[in-house]
This record gives sequence, C-alpha cells and structure tokens, in this order.
Amino acid sequence: MSLQAPPRLLQLAGQSLLRDEAVAIPAVKELPRELFPQLFMEAFTKRHRKVLTAMVQAWPFTCLPLGSLMLTPELETLRAVLDGLDVLLAQKVPPSGWKLQVLDLREVDENFWSVWSGAPVSSSLAMSQRQTGEDCPCTGRQGCLKVVVYFCFGFPDIVLQEFLMHVCEWAQQRKELVHLCCKQLVLSVRYVNEVRKFLEMMDLNCIQDIEVHTYREMDSLEQFLPYLIQMKNVRKIMFRHFPGCTYCSPRIGAEIMWELISTFRKLDKLQKLHLDMVNFFKNHLQQLVRFLKNPLVSFTITGCWISESQMDWLFLSPSIHQLKELDLTGTILSDFNPEPFQILLEEVAGTLQVLILEDCWITDSQLNVILPALSRCHQIISFNFCGNQISKSVLENLLRHTVRLERLNSVIFPVPLECYGDNFDHIYWERFVQLRAWLMEILRETQALRKPEVILLCTLPCLTCGSRASYDLEPSPCSCGKLAREP
Repeated sequence: MSLQAPPRLLQLAGQSLLRDEAVAIPAVKELPRELFPQLFMEAFTKRHRKVLTAMVQAWPFTCLPLGSLMLTPELETLRAVLDGLDVLLAQKVPPSGWKLQVLDLREVDENFWSVWSGAPVSSSLAMSQRQTGEDCPCTGRQGCLKVVVYFCFGFPDIVLQEFLMHVCEWAQQRKELVHLCCKQLVLSVRYVNEVRKFLEMMDLNCIQDIEVHTYREMDSLEQFLPYLIQMKNVRKIMFRHFPGCTYCSPRIGAEIMWELISTFRKLDKLQKLHLDMVNFFKNHLQQLVRFLKNPLVSFTITGCWISESQMDWLFLSPSIHQLKELDLTGTILSDFNPEPFQILLEEVAGTLQVLILEDCWITDSQLNVILPALSRCHQIISFNFCGNQISKSVLENLLRHTVRLERLNSVIFPVPLECYGDNFDHIYWERFVQLRAWLMEILRETQALRKPEVILLCTLPCLTCGSRASYDLEPSPCSCGKLAREP
C-alpha cells in the first residue's frame, strides 16, 4: 500500500486561509512574498477566482507564469487574472508595490512554482528553463505590461481559439498599456483564413520562431506570405509535411514558390531553416539558399529525395559554411559524390556542434572520404550516424576518429552489416556479443583520451514494428523484440 505524503505547512496555511474568501481577499496585501506562489496554486486549483483577482493586484514578482499551471486553456481563470490587471491598469499612478511586468500564458517556467511552493506543477509539457519574454525584440513602451502567448493552430480547437481571441481582444483594447508578445507561431496554412484575424491583432515583429504545416494547399500558403514578410525578427523557420503541389498547376506552384523565395530575401535575421518532408522545395533549394541574407547556423532537410546536382550545390554554398547544426535525416546519399560534403565539413570544422546523418545510407567508401574532415570538427558535441550500412572495419575506423574529438558528448553508431541476417530482419546475438567485446577493447586502447558520455549502437528500423533496437553496449530491443532474438 502506498503512503501519501502529508500536506506541507504552507499548503495547510493556504487551505485554511481560502476557507473564508472574505478574510483571504484583504489579507493577500499583507502576505509575505514566500507565501504567494503556494496560495496562488491553492486558489487556482480550487477555483477561488475572486482571490486570484486580488492576488494578481498584489503579485510581488516581476513575472506571473500562469500558463504552466494550466493543462488546457481556462477562460474563466484567465478572466479572473485579467480583471485583477484591469484594476492596476486603470490607476493613473501605479501602486508603489506593483512589480508585475510580464504575464506569461505559455507552458514554461515550471521551476518558479516548484521552487517557491515545493510542490510539482500540473503541466506535463512545461519546460524547466525560465522564459519570460525578456528577450522580446519589441520591448514596447516603458512601463507597458507584457503579455506573452504561444500561438499554435495545427487544428481547429474551439476552446483554444476562444482563449486566444479573448487575450488578443483584451490586449487590443488596452494597446497603449499592454504589449501582446508572441515569439513562437505554429500554424497550418489549411486554416489560414481562421487565424488571419489573430495575425492582424498581433505585433508580427515579435515573432522569432515559425513552424508552418503546409500540407498541399499552395494557394493557402500564398495567403500567409503577406504576414510572413512583416515578421522582421524571425530567426527560425520550419516547413513541415509538404507532399507536393496537388491542387494547383505547376505554373501557379512555381509562382508561389518564387514569392516565398522573394520573401526570404527580406528576412534579415533568419538563422535557422528546417525543411521536414517538404518535397516541393527540393527543386528550388539553390534559389532558396542563394537569396538568404545571412549564413545559416542551423540547417535541416529531412525525408526528401534530392538530386545529386542540387545537393552538391548546397554543400558548396557559402550560406551554410558557418553551421552549428546540420541534420540530413532520411536524405539518401548512397549514390552521391562525397567530396562536396567533405568540403562542407572542412568549412564548418570550427563551428559545427551537432551533426545528424541518420538513415542517409552512407556507404563504406563514402565514409572513408569524409572521415578525415569529420575528425577535424573539434567543436562537435553530438553525432548521430545510425541507419547507415557500414562494415565492422569501417565502424572501427569511425570509432577511433570520433573518440578523439574533445567536446563530443554523445555519439550514435550503426550496428555493422556483419551482425545482421541476410534480409536485415534480425541481429545475430553471438556476433553482437563479440562486437561489444571488440568495442570495449578499442575503448580501453584509447583510455587516455576523453571518451563521449553516451556511446550508443542502433540497428536499422525493424521490418516488423518499425522501431530500432539500441545497445548502450548492453541490449535494448525494438518494440516487438524481434531484433534482439536469434532467428
């Protein structure tokens, strides 16, 4: 039988005070700073909205990270908080004790509640790092209250739309006193008509991170471009799931693509470009990258089939010669000339920190060409090479080169070809045991060198369940267990 931890004294004190709202509301002005987070959590959990309104007016911290307390958007709780802010904003002279500068409605900053109250927060999605909007590129007027939101329109969610609309309209009506800040925008162009009203109320200069789910609606993408061109402070753009231009003619598709490329030319601060399964871009990579204002620090192109000439041009482009992160997952390189990629690695040797070449089907001969350049990437921290079909002898060569990289913290190797059955449908256990002993011997030979904290071996995806078996020099089977068994 499990024993439930007894309530903490702070929790008991809060529960006692909240039993009588008539006493609690005037008392919040006299509460010690240390009691506010716990009492606020108690009032939030028990839906004491009048107490929440009073507590917002006396909030003793610069930021109120309300979003990390909400598993789902709660309109009534939001109204209670905004009612408290209205009382403060209505005063011509701010109260002497008013410290609140940021209302954060994103699921971030869970540490604030746990540190001050000693209790875990309810949001499972909240990030632990503190993000209060302090690095907003649009600081607004001095003394303005900043309300930070996260816009995600991947599907029609009535509750979320009502919640965000209420925030936007409230901020719009008080725009002289309130700065509505959104740094991250996720949307599907399928619903661009539905989100247009939100975009028109937002300060688009605040947006730094955009994720666009384009699907097949090229015409809808065109409707989004007038808003994208206004987002002058965008640092990162991700396009996801673009199977091709199906609902418009090739001529119209090309015209829209050119409009998009022309828009990219005007994004002065773009540093990160991620293309995830966006096959329509594959024929326009050269134009897309050529017109970027600044060199990229992060470039991802995954799940795409790209011609050798396009990929060669990309590897030689100056726009990606200052990369810190490169992810080519699922981009098939088995038939490509490795020399342009070798040149790229030589160019980024002093900056590259993350390199992901998962499921690129790189061969022994190709790896042997690029390995000398890879071994000079002395800033690299994380390297993922699983899903490539290489032999045991080439794996040994790769291991000996990579363990010499002083900053390398995590490395994922492919299980070599000799350990598989004929159809790659199982792993020969005895062969892997021998491989493990052989790897350990290599590591002992290089014991004077700093070794990565994580050295993982991963199989090809299982033909039955689609997952991988992984081996941290000890086995961890795929989902169905087939790859960890003898045939």
